[in-house]
Amino acid sequence: MTEALLHAHKKHVVVLMGGWSAEREVSLVSGAGVAKALEEEGYRVTAVDVQRDLAGLMHALTHPRPDVVFNALHGRGGEDGTIQGVLEFLGLPYTHSGVQASAIAMDKAMTKRVLDSVGVRSPKGMVLARGAITGGDHPMPAPYIVKPVDEGSTVGVTLVREGQNSPVGDAWSFGDRALVEEFIPGRELTVGVMGDRALTVTEIVFQAQVYDYTAKYSSGHAVHTLPAAIPDAVAEEAKRMAVLAHQTLGCRGVSRSDFRWDNSRPGTEGLYFLEINNQPGMTPLSLVPEQAAHVGITYGALVGWLVENASCQLA
Repeated sequence: MTEALLHAHKKHVVVLMGGWSAEREVSLVSGAGVAKALEEEGYRVTAVDVQRDLAGLMHALTHPRPDVVFNALHGRGGEDGTIQGVLEFLGLPYTHSGVQASAIAMDKAMTKRVLDSVGVRSPKGMVLARGAITGGDHPMPAPYIVKPVDEGSTVGVTLVREGQNSPVGDAWSFGDRALVEEFIPGRELTVGVMGDRALTVTEIVFQAQVYDYTAKYSSGHAVHTLPAAIPDAVAEEAKRMAVLAHQTLGCRGVSRSDFRWDNSRPGTEGLYFLEINNQPGMTPLSLVPEQAAHVGITYGALVGWLVENASCQLA
């Protein structure tokens, strides 16, 4: 019997999933896994497929009123402070980060500016209007990365190589702004944070040019090695930076920070923070549950811990 089960006492948990972002399908998978695990841990669970219908959502959250809301939404509307504001208005304890931390973490450019103030190094970059990345002029020497400012799960991330006629052509459909960053060669690393504890460092090896949406959520497209076979100094620095990012932004529950490590540079000089996910996926291929399992925390114990540590600032 897990600790979460001992404290469940038939607590009623509403699991929010789905939503209307580009990550809807991933959220449905995360939510289904969370709901099943919570039921097995002894909680009473109601799963809600969130539509863009505020009146319907308010009814689902008040008839009956749950004890806790597990936020398994991803992307816009789910992890950018929007749903968090609704839950604060209702005074319902919910998992993961609050309104402010969620809004900042979802904005990659804002995250970079905030974390730069505490010495977290990230690739040089700039925010450009849509027209500046769909025209013929390159904003910086290739190779470089173009990514949406406020999408998750690497939706829309594009590697621009030397010799391309334009940054992304006319196909950009991820808003009026884009974040353009220098490409950091080397290895892809990620660190999950649970509370104030870094779990471990995972190295991700993938077939695509970048660790994109397909590589993240399609079986066989990426290999996870944990703990990563990297020098201890690099691993400790990645964990330190992940915890610092989590704390500086005011994240709650779990988060995951992604890094690139240019291993051609000495020591930790080549380690760069890329972005933070304040509401990491909970699918069978997701990195945080995998890291938790590596340090002895089962999936059920992880979601139970999130429920037991849920909070609401205005409650």
